[in-house]
Formats: sequence, structure tokens, C-alpha cells
Amino acid sequence: MPQELMAQLVIKARSRLRTLAGCDFTCVYLPLTTNALDHLLQNNNHLQFAFDSYSGQISAHNPKHKLFNSAFKLIPKEIQSREPLNALTIFMDGSGASHKSVIVWRNPCTQKWESDVQVVEGSPQVAELAAVVRAFERFNEPFNLVTDSAYVAGVVSRAERASLREVANPKIYNLLSKLIQIVSHRKQAFYVMHVRSHTDLPGFIAEGNRRADALAMSIELANLPNRFQQAQLSHAMFHQNPPALVRMFHLTRDQAKAIVATCPNCQKHQLPSLGQGVNPRGLGSCEVWQTDVTHFPQFGRQKYIHVSVDTFSGATFASAHRGERAKDVINHLVQAFAVLGTPNKLKTDNGPAYTSAELNRFMSEWGVDHITGIPHSPTGQAIVERKHQTLKRLLEQQKGGNEIAAPTIRLSKGLFTLNFLNCSYEEPDPSILRHFTNSAKHKLTERPEVLIKDPDTLQIRGPYPLVTQGRGYGCVSSPEGPKWIPGKWIKPFLTKTSKPKQPENAVA
Repeated sequence: MPQELMAQLVIKARSRLRTLAGCDFTCVYLPLTTNALDHLLQNNNHLQFAFDSYSGQISAHNPKHKLFNSAFKLIPKEIQSREPLNALTIFMDGSGASHKSVIVWRNPCTQKWESDVQVVEGSPQVAELAAVVRAFERFNEPFNLVTDSAYVAGVVSRAERASLREVANPKIYNLLSKLIQIVSHRKQAFYVMHVRSHTDLPGFIAEGNRRADALAMSIELANLPNRFQQAQLSHAMFHQNPPALVRMFHLTRDQAKAIVATCPNCQKHQLPSLGQGVNPRGLGSCEVWQTDVTHFPQFGRQKYIHVSVDTFSGATFASAHRGERAKDVINHLVQAFAVLGTPNKLKTDNGPAYTSAELNRFMSEWGVDHITGIPHSPTGQAIVERKHQTLKRLLEQQKGGNEIAAPTIRLSKGLFTLNFLNCSYEEPDPSILRHFTNSAKHKLTERPEVLIKDPDTLQIRGPYPLVTQGRGYGCVSSPEGPKWIPGKWIKPFLTKTSKPKQPENAVA
């Protein structure tokens, strides 16, 4: 109730005045009418207790002094703005390695970038605080302060009318004291903005922050080429995935993802990550290939792209042709054999070109075992089907502007990116290196014994050594040779240990 709150305030005020001055109020003014005041003093217990033993005057009328007629604000107006100001923008940074304390701004009159760089010994926090103090000392007009340091942004936002505790570092203590003094007595407004560092976002804020970062670098690092910019140029050329940027330019994962995220072509045609597929793979290079054809209308008459992929390494070869007949398949395979080698086994679908007698004679001449999948079931060709999607999206990303290159050049550029640049975080080597070095990523260093369910007899067999396994499949070494089994039919083999016999309870 308002009467109870008023009574509590009177009690606190009388108690505080006795503590400070040892006396009581001469007159207490309450914001009530005369009738309401008389009624409450007679009937309200809270006000009666509040004015117990009070010998002064209780009035419902304010004094006539002009001080009591003016608007009184207990909390002064904040100088720090909660919204960006239409004023000068200052960027700051500090480095503990170079000991540079930097503030950068663009002159509103000349529109040229200006800077103030000083060498400050100490930690990065000392260099950053020194830059902030210089910014407040130098600019008395309203300004926006932009920093990529969460520490500085937090300190400046809480500096106004703050009380400072003891700080072990004397340099930081002196800088904090000076900052609190300047901010608390400042007349013009200011705004503090925290931004992320090392981003490639467009705009004035990102440009100013990059300039401050560059000035804060050491001389050795400043003279070196910017690897981040090199990665940007390379991605603009080839549009490789983030793991490839990490491997080639030694960037962090966040930096590589930022480059891909700010690429307009990659946002329009996002390149999927390198999946492992669900089909059984070869245990080495050129053991099992998958071949198929896809259509890409932008190539005009050469819209039939024949694709072959090695199921072990992921190395890919593709060629553009004017048809998908047997002679086109043979022309493609001859080129693929010249680049990647001859496979032991080639798997295709049941299309007319792949089941023709002409292609069978070609396979016999080259000594390639040709097999086909289940009719009308594309899941048996999942690896090459996924490669179709990856290749066509990459061709869209690398298409460029108005001047579109010939199909052969575009296809060669896409194959170079897939084979020599793209990789994954699990396997940092590109597919062409895995193909020719025959790296055994999928081969297990230890071969645990497993039990399998035979697909032919549906009987449990084993134990057999597990050669390799993937998503939904596994390969075991059986007496008949390597046998591919669905993952749900593979169980670990656990040896049974004999339990010691428990002594029988004696019967009395």
C-alpha cells in the first residue's frame, strides 16, 4: 500500500537524520491533501508508528522555496549512449607482441584515414587501455568507439561513475583510474561497439577494424603477405571447401568458414561436404570404380558428362560428350584409364550403353571385370550419384561472369578442384594424393574379430578379421576372400571367460 511505503520512508529518514545530526526533522511534508492527512493520522497504524514521539510539524503543503518547485532527478543523465551516434567513428586496437597502441579514424573533412600509434610496454590489455584513454583525451566531441576486444568494450561501458577496487598491475590501475575520471567528467555522449576480428564482411566498420589490426601488427608480420587475402583470392578462383582452405593456407576453421560464408556463389550453390557414401568401397586404389553419366544443359551439345570415381580414394575423372552411347562410354573410359589407371572392377547401372556387346568386348580387352547393379535402383551407384551433384554445383559456382569458358576448360577446372584441392577434416590429403599413394585410411590398424550373418545362408559365421568398415557396411576377411556385409549383420566377437565355481552352502 502507498501509505505503508510512505511510513517506511519516514522511519528511514528520521533514523538516518538522528545518526548523522543527532536531531529530528523540524517539519515533514507529505504529498497528501489536508483531509487525507488528518484521516490517516487518526486511523492508519503505520503512519502513527512512523511519527511516534515526533514533536515537529506535519504539513501537506510544500515550502514556497523555488527549489521544491523544480524537477529534481536523483540519477544524473548518462553520457554513454545506448544507440550509435551520428558522429565520428574511432577504431582502436592493441598488441602485446608489437607493443603498439593504435587508434584510427577517418577525417570527416578530408575523408582520409588518420591514425595515432604509440608504443606501450606491457600486456595486450595495457596497450588497449592506453589507446582508449588517448581516444577520450583527444576527442571531446561525440564519437563512436569500435573495438574487437570484449575486455575493452566491457570496461568502457561500466566506467562511468564507477568505483575502482585494488588492481595488482600498477599500469592497469593507473589507466583504469584515468579512464574512470575522464568518462565520469565527460560532457559529450559516446557509444561503444564490439565487433568480431578477422572477418571479411563488407562495409565501413569492418574496413576500419582491419586498418587498426594492420597497424597493430609487428613489422615482421606486416611485411608478410596476408594469408587470409590469399585464401580469399584462391577461393574466388576455385571455390574449394573450408577443409581445403585450412590445409592450403593454415587458417583456422572459423576463418575458412567465414570465407565460404561470404562468397555469393557458394551461398547460391552450396557445395556439400565430402560424404563417405553407403556403398562398399575398394580396399585400395583402382580396385572398384563406379561410372555413370549425367546431363548438364549449359554445355550445349556436349551436355552428357560421363563420370568415373574410384571408390577407395574418391579420385574423379569426367569428360563431356555429345551422347551416352557405347562409343561415348568407351571414349570416356580410355581417357579415365590414362589419368587414373586401370581398375580391377567397374560397376555401372543397367543402361543400354553399359550392357551392350561393344562395351563388353572393350572390358575384356582391358581385363576389367564389369558388373552392374540392381535394375532401376540408383542406390547401388550412390557414390558416383553424389559425385554428380558435387561436380554440377561446383561448375555453377565457377561459372564466373558474362564471359563463360568452353565446356572442356570449365570441366577441367572443376576436376582440378575436386581432385587436388578439396578434402575433409578427417582426411586432410586431397583425393588424388590418396589415390596414387594408396593411403589406407579405411584400413584398420588393428583387426578385431567379428561375427557375421551370411547373406546367402543367413547363418552366423566367424569369427573373421574385420578389414574395414564404413557407414552401413563392413568388409571381413573370410576363407573365400574379402566379403562385404551390411553393417547391421556384423557383431563383435566376445570370448567367453569361465566363471569360478561358487562353493555350495553347507547344510546343517
